[in-house]
Amino acid sequence: MNPVVRAMTRNAVGLALFALITAGTIALTHGLTQDRIAKQEARAESRALFQIVPETQHTNDLLSDTLTLPATPALGLDQPATAHLVRREGRVTGLILPVIAPDGYSGDINLLVGIDRSGDVLGVRVTRHQETPGLGDKIETRKSDWVRDFAGKELGQPPAEEWTVAKDGGAFDQFTGATITPRAVVHAVREALVYFRSHRETLLAGNAPTPTEETD
Repeated sequence: MNPVVRAMTRNAVGLALFALITAGTIALTHGLTQDRIAKQEARAESRALFQIVPETQHTNDLLSDTLTLPATPALGLDQPATAHLVRREGRVTGLILPVIAPDGYSGDINLLVGIDRSGDVLGVRVTRHQETPGLGDKIETRKSDWVRDFAGKELGQPPAEEWTVAKDGGAFDQFTGATITPRAVVHAVREALVYFRSHRETLLAGNAPTPTEETD
């Protein structure tokens, strides 16, 4: 074989092997990273559940006593998701809904919204977001107490037209330099309360609304 051709062949084979090794390394790293992120999100969700409903306020296992909600646009869910039932002595006293605010400043904001039988908010926690550090990330409890102010609120308290931030004439504070993030969270919590009110009997019976009910 011509020396030039031989050299070109070796180089081509070397480049192909390098490309395969690089692609494999990237795929492996991506898989490991995705797995680690999923585990971190699961841990964050577990912590949030018990912050919303402390152990003294339920007698069931919040992690395993669940129901699967269908894809629910009203909650920002484009695929089935898990809701957690809250029970005392077997009776459902509330539930914790998964909610996604799709209109955050930097994308989706994943929430858990706890609601008791009467429709009062038990608590709200953010489990995932990409909001701006130092501004929008004040929706995290480790950065501020803002999200804790939802506890005890209900539809009508404040009135429906005040379920938005103060800049829009509402009852909820926004952050200095950041209005889009809190506005998105407030609207998402309100939608969760509306959803609960619409499906209260079904949910408190420990059942998930059917996809047909979601389109009624």
